[in-house]
Amino acid sequence: MTVKDFVQHCGYRILSCADRADKTEITGVYVCDLLSMAMARVKDGELWVTVHTNINIVAVACLTNASCVVIPENIEVEEQTVNKAAEKGVIIVQSPHTSYEICINYHLKKSESGNG
Repeated sequence: MTVKDFVQHCGYRILSCADRADKTEITGVYVCDLLSMAMARVKDGELWVTVHTNINIVAVACLTNASCVVIPENIEVEEQTVNKAAEKGVIIVQSPHTSYEICINYHLKKSESGNG
């Protein structure tokens, strides 16, 4: 499924690079708030869920080729981060759900699509 499919299905909000969301495929989900661990373990195309909102998440997303970064619980994302994400082509999504609920939503959507 694409980032756009997932975001629309869940009612989430794209904060940066919305124009890329319909072309960017999600291959899985990784949840982690330790940036060094995320750098080592986010796989190509995975949706990365983190509570971090500082500019460093853009660097991690670029390094790992994450499909997008999802910020849970409507945590506000710093303007500097959104601007850097737009510059680097990183999709940042804001969700009202917890990290756990985001994962459940992904798996439900994946199953519904016949891919799970």
